[in-house]
Amino acid sequence: MLDVAKLDLHYGAAQALWDVSLDAEAGRVTCILGRNGVGKTSLMQAISGRQAASGGRITWDGQDITRLSPDARARLGIAVVPQGREIFPLLTVRENLETGFAVLPRGERRIPDTVFELFPVLGEMLGRRGGDLSGGQQQQLAIARAMVMRPRLLLMDEPTEGIQPSIIKDIGKAILYLRTGWNLAIVLVEQYLDFARELADSFVVMDRGRIVLTGGGADLAKPDVRRWLTV
Repeated sequence: MLDVAKLDLHYGAAQALWDVSLDAEAGRVTCILGRNGVGKTSLMQAISGRQAASGGRITWDGQDITRLSPDARARLGIAVVPQGREIFPLLTVRENLETGFAVLPRGERRIPDTVFELFPVLGEMLGRRGGDLSGGQQQQLAIARAMVMRPRLLLMDEPTEGIQPSIIKDIGKAILYLRTGWNLAIVLVEQYLDFARELADSFVVMDRGRIVLTGGGADLAKPDVRRWLTV
């Protein structure tokens, strides 16, 4: 469903991505692994449209989206859980969730019950401001906001970063549910190998803006994968 082919990306004169190719299919989790600063977030921003690619092509469901704006991609069913969460701190939990309505037809603008089944704490805090939530609760809110958009492709950039272990387990369960229950194509950027091993159907490892290793989920147990992640 998602096909990234020979993607290059520049920030001014500096090149961040070289010839990057990967794909993601419905009902599967594709993990992007690598140390800090190797281009993982740049790749996610290129797929979502937040940074313009300088070469290559991005295809979603048979359509070339390489030059589409982020909002146009969102209307095609591409949702993002960004690094750092980027919730609206002065809006309530309910208002944060309702920002996902923007890409939906008026008749579909409701919060799915599944949001509160996966993250019951959000149902208890609908009137509380987003900025008053803990970091883990804000991460749950960011995932729930993406769910409200009824996506078909979910881009998740380091959802476990700075999160307590109990909520990491909840996030892992949510990803597994969305993969199978909603049949989503999920692209997951992750640094924690153990978390990735529990979820990945396939993976790519990046280093210095390039893909240096690929494989199936079972291959994440191999020593050469850990070598690319060790500082």
